[in-house]
Amino acid sequence: MQEVFLDRGMSNTVEVVKTLLQERLNLGDAASALTADSLIMGVMPEFDSMAVVNVIAGLEAIVGKTIADDEITTEMFESVGSLAHFIETYQA
Repeated sequence: MQEVFLDRGMSNTVEVVKTLLQERLNLGDAASALTADSLIMGVMPEFDSMAVVNVIAGLEAIVGKTIADDEITTEMFESVGSLAHFIETYQA
């Protein structure tokens, strides 16, 4: 999945997260309305336990390595911005 994001020329991490959520949660055009402040956990009906696993797999593809269980927190799934922050921090 990382190659898909890079091929699209996305430099903004929020845009990467929006695309990740669009593809992994099948959000379609609704993903275009997402902002860094858009809440995920407890707000998006598509974000169930299976979606968490699917999004984590996408995150691993983006950062290029396995994310350890103890690095995964509920806070990282709070919003689009918190997922973007996780990616930026994890890649640093």
